[in-house]
Amino acid sequence: MIDQKLILENPEEIAKKLAKKGCIVDFKPFLDLVSRRKELLIKVENAKAERNKLSASVPEVKKSGGDVTQIFARVKQIAAETADDEKELAKIEEDIKNFLLPLPNIPDDDLLPGGKENNKVIHSYGEVKEFGFEAKNHVDLCESLGLIDYARGAKMSGHGCWVYTGLGAQLEWALLNFFISEHLKDGYEFILPPHILNYESGYVAGQFPKFIDDVFSLKDVEPAKFILPTAETALVNLHRNEILSENELPKKYFAYTPCYRKEAGAYRTEERGMIRGYQFNKIEMFQYTTEEQDMPAFEELVKKAVSLMEKLGLTFRVSKLAAEDISASMARTYDIEVYIPSMGIFKEVSSVSTAHTYQARRGMIRYRDKEGKVKYACTLNGSGLATSRVFPAIIEQYQQADGSVIIPEVLRPFMGGLDRIYPKKK
Repeated sequence: MIDQKLILENPEEIAKKLAKKGCIVDFKPFLDLVSRRKELLIKVENAKAERNKLSASVPEVKKSGGDVTQIFARVKQIAAETADDEKELAKIEEDIKNFLLPLPNIPDDDLLPGGKENNKVIHSYGEVKEFGFEAKNHVDLCESLGLIDYARGAKMSGHGCWVYTGLGAQLEWALLNFFISEHLKDGYEFILPPHILNYESGYVAGQFPKFIDDVFSLKDVEPAKFILPTAETALVNLHRNEILSENELPKKYFAYTPCYRKEAGAYRTEERGMIRGYQFNKIEMFQYTTEEQDMPAFEELVKKAVSLMEKLGLTFRVSKLAAEDISASMARTYDIEVYIPSMGIFKEVSSVSTAHTYQARRGMIRYRDKEGKVKYACTLNGSGLATSRVFPAIIEQYQQADGSVIIPEVLRPFMGGLDRIYPKKK
């Protein structure tokens, strides 16, 4: 949620910044509500102060033998006179909250406006490989190598699902174990969160109420529950309604979960196989920080995602997203994108983002600084990594003329020392 003070100080400037995200907003209704709230607060607080003063005088009046009947009558009269004001004040507070809730996070000043067309590649790693033979796509390779069973996945669950089989399951698990081992080396705490979350979790993450239809909701369950679309939704709620101490920050976590996506890809070539499905595996990194630690933490998360890709020996790039291409809750996002040879394009395998204090305000996630002042924490997340695109990138980038695939060196300890996967004998 956007800090109200920022809007009150310069509504025109905030409206201009939100327009970079494609959000056109008129703050006049909000400013009118805040003005009326101020009037009512003064009125209600003055009435409350008078009531308290009168109530405090009762013991003295009784002690001196005076009549307190008129005092109680006046207290009752004041309460009756302010009842409507208090109801209106509560309604205005709710209206202010409902005005602010749908607004996206304010994008950082250095982001370009607009969508994907204004994304900017800031780093490139490796070279686009030229094969000296007729290269195959990952779907055909995975089937010939016996790594993925798409037909049985579709039989069990429909389009957008698959089954890891044999060495394919081992390779998927090797990737996850490699990522986990790297995060543990870096001092991040391993979390295995629940996959079924309550409404408040989606609200704090910034997905609800606006994007509630984008998740798999559980019907006939009270209170409302949904299946997490990413571990970020769980991790951002670990310290919901808590006040941490400054010396605890930054808090660094990572989690493994399957991710459940309501909209899978189409049958077109760009989204065949594992590129986009209803369910995929991901390791998610997450940090809670102070405002001063926020941007250094962002750079750290980017470097961690980049390091994983470099160690896998894959060709990839880092893109700085334009304001309209980042999610509603985020102020800044860099995507790490891997090259898929058969498509001739780069596909996202990690998004590293900072929400600044936007999510923390929704979740009352705070910390007490060294002077004792309570402040909102900053929250950051980054995939480290999603496997459903790393896996096909490995298969395609490491394919050989004989149809085999070389296993990246860093994964071999998790594959029992196996260094290559050969086509299955027919």
